[in-house]
Amino acid sequence: MKVAVIGTGYVGLVTGAGLAEYGHEVTCVDIDRARVDALRRGECPIHEPGLPELVRRNAGRARLRFTTSTPDAISGAAVVFIAVGTPSLPNGSANLEYVFEAARAIGRALEGFTVIVTKSTVPVGTADRVRDIVAMQTKQPFAVASNPEFLKEGDALNDFLKPSRIIVGADDQRAVATLRELYRGMLRISDRLMVMDLRSAELTKYAANAMLATRISFMNELARLAESVGADIESIRKGIGSDPRIGPKFLFAGAGFGGSCFPKDLRALVHTGREHDVQLTVVDAVDRANERHKRALGQRVIAHFGGRLDDRRIAVWGLAFKPETDDIRESPALTLIDQLRSAGAKVVAYDPAAIANVRTLFHEAVELVDNAYDAVTGADALVLVTEWHELREPDLARLKNAMRQPVLFDGRNVWSPDEARRAGFVYYGIGRAARDATRVR
Repeated sequence: MKVAVIGTGYVGLVTGAGLAEYGHEVTCVDIDRARVDALRRGECPIHEPGLPELVRRNAGRARLRFTTSTPDAISGAAVVFIAVGTPSLPNGSANLEYVFEAARAIGRALEGFTVIVTKSTVPVGTADRVRDIVAMQTKQPFAVASNPEFLKEGDALNDFLKPSRIIVGADDQRAVATLRELYRGMLRISDRLMVMDLRSAELTKYAANAMLATRISFMNELARLAESVGADIESIRKGIGSDPRIGPKFLFAGAGFGGSCFPKDLRALVHTGREHDVQLTVVDAVDRANERHKRALGQRVIAHFGGRLDDRRIAVWGLAFKPETDDIRESPALTLIDQLRSAGAKVVAYDPAAIANVRTLFHEAVELVDNAYDAVTGADALVLVTEWHELREPDLARLKNAMRQPVLFDGRNVWSPDEARRAGFVYYGIGRAARDATRVR
């Protein structure tokens, strides 16, 4: 099947490369000529495990191509995906400017019946507006469907190629049949395609992210209580996660969530509620709790050193909002760095993938190094923010020899408190009693 994808960002590129891997003829279009030229050269602009290889393989087999021309991409396509950005506006709503511009361009280029699919995360009612916009541009027959993405950064290819579910919102049976045929290769083992109305599909995406974010904020708030009463959030996590009604996923206390999805989607969902006179108090509280919790790690570092960090060298491990990505959008590490610098600290940081993005943001204000152990040389404390695999089992003896003071702040509870303390470290976790943590003056 011939497919066009509007947008070569995270969602668009994964969608295009994934569909090409299943044998479809895919053309991805983007207005950024430099980006298109880079993709044509086989350069992948996104850090996502396996994606560069998938793009190059399918481009080499002529199943995946890139262009700046929307008419060229759409010509002969049975399905056109809109996969452009929907960034937050100051009031929390999603900016749909790029979605609507894509709809206008698609409408002008249609040559015959085409299924136009919103893949971007969009508020309820967007598909209806897309339909109206396209209808103003063309007399050609078309149908509009919603097919929200459920991609985890760092594991997006697995999520796309072996999806747990494929949500299709449509009120046109031709659109449903076309998308079922498009995804047929993914449905051989079990039919995971779920058909619903357009607005339910659009709201499903926001509801899923809100539920996952709620679990994270709940555990982070519970971690504060655990510390206050002398309990261990890790034991609590295992205890409640063993209940099959709850399950173990997204129950890890940590430094807070960030990224391009959860914060943005929570705010957009709250805004949608306000537009319809529905107060989403739980969702709003999840976002506010997360913003508050993202400052807790920095506050703990500052408090340990008596309220100021002048002449202190603080090492930070992990800058991306999660492992296996270079995405630093709303990363808890950025909040931490701002706090540490405001308190007078010299910050030295390491991340396996996000160094370039952080350098663009902080320039020379933060020392960025290419080796994790270089960051801790002469450090008064080490703070783990992002639990990359290479940072989960540090050489404690090497750390202690390199650091000026043996103080660890484990923002993801991945290190053993007992091992750290036996090695001579003062250890702080999240929601874990710091039995022998004493203030350094």
